[in-house]
Amino acid sequence: MKLYLDPGHGGTDPGAQGNGLNEKDVTLDIALKLRSILTNSYEDIEIKMSRSADITKSLSERTSEANNWGANYFLAIHINAAGGSAEGYEDYIYSGLSDSSTTAKYQEIIHGEVIKMNQLKDRGRKKANFHVLRESAMDALLSENGFIDNPNDAALMKQDSWRQAVAQGHANGIASAFNLKRKANNPPEPANPGTGTLYKVIAGSFQSRENANERVAFLGAKGIDAFVNPTIISGKTWYRVQAGAYSNCDNAEEQVAVLKQAGIADAFIAAENSSPAQVAAAVDSILGPTRLSAEQMNSFVKTVNPDALELGSFYQEFGEYYGIRGDIAFAQALHETNYFRFTGIVRSVQNNYAGIGATGADHPGASFADPKEGVLAQFQHLFAYASTAPLPPQYPLVDPRFQLVERGSAPKWTDLNGKWAVPGKTYGQSILDLYERMVNSTV
Repeated sequence: MKLYLDPGHGGTDPGAQGNGLNEKDVTLDIALKLRSILTNSYEDIEIKMSRSADITKSLSERTSEANNWGANYFLAIHINAAGGSAEGYEDYIYSGLSDSSTTAKYQEIIHGEVIKMNQLKDRGRKKANFHVLRESAMDALLSENGFIDNPNDAALMKQDSWRQAVAQGHANGIASAFNLKRKANNPPEPANPGTGTLYKVIAGSFQSRENANERVAFLGAKGIDAFVNPTIISGKTWYRVQAGAYSNCDNAEEQVAVLKQAGIADAFIAAENSSPAQVAAAVDSILGPTRLSAEQMNSFVKTVNPDALELGSFYQEFGEYYGIRGDIAFAQALHETNYFRFTGIVRSVQNNYAGIGATGADHPGASFADPKEGVLAQFQHLFAYASTAPLPPQYPLVDPRFQLVERGSAPKWTDLNGKWAVPGKTYGQSILDLYERMVNSTV
């Protein structure tokens, strides 16, 4: 099935405007989310977008492209406006078609699925002589997803979870109308907005929208679709460059790897609509890729301790070498040292960021020659707990307690409870909670 996906307006044409929003931005975000859902979740679907960035494209260019490509279906995503009083959702097919046409049957199916998800008043299924409906050679639908100049509808449009739900509704409709087969090991998406976890791939975050636009253009030149998603963090607006959103964390990690190969070293994953338990379930394994960059780790600790050592590069380096989640190991060090303030029994001069061997005031634990060696010891100690494999040979063994660990006895962070710390009944959970705060505060 070949779907031509057309987010309305773009570039010099902002579309409808109201309540601080531009139609072109909302439609693009919904369309990109829709593409991610369909390509990640279903087999035998090809998607071509009229635009995947903020560019200008005429109506005739859009329909000609869809016709020449041989699309099976044309779906245009739009937002309405009507003076501020109107509200709700409606969709359109070409006015020259009968109610018994295949196009009308598709409209009925998609309309019903979108209404289940979008929290909008149902304004019904309609017909119109719109260019994209008239000039497209295939079945076509244009959806109008709320009124941008209505304060109630606009308040929903400003919520990322709502835009995700609208995309999901369209995806459910497309899948039902065209009998798409769900990919193996890909469970159905949540039935309602606000449930489940969405893993957004962020390819950079900037305080300048111009810089964010430059990153989008850079990625576009490398064949990677991305868009700017303004995000408010600690009262400040940051312009995140989003390069995908996935319901499966493994798929998000694959996209991060693609971005890093393209030269985007600061790519990371932001999990949304997740509870602490969901985050813990997604990241509880000690072994795995480091998602946050060194800069992001350093920035986070300095929000609490401005004088903290900048050790993020060591956690990134050793995380990659040992195959250990370096960003969560960094959270463990913050937990052990009180954000590198060393208010417990271990002193800063020991360079012991994991409390290795520390059992009390008379036994403050091991000391290491410098900060890098101290971080190395922490990773070797984690490797001993998480794996039964031989220690990789590049670095010398500096962990004095490596041989005392029951190898492979703690593959998860929560398995460290009562082992790394005694009694430590919630030791792993505390680390994961701290890591969640790191992710949620990451710009």
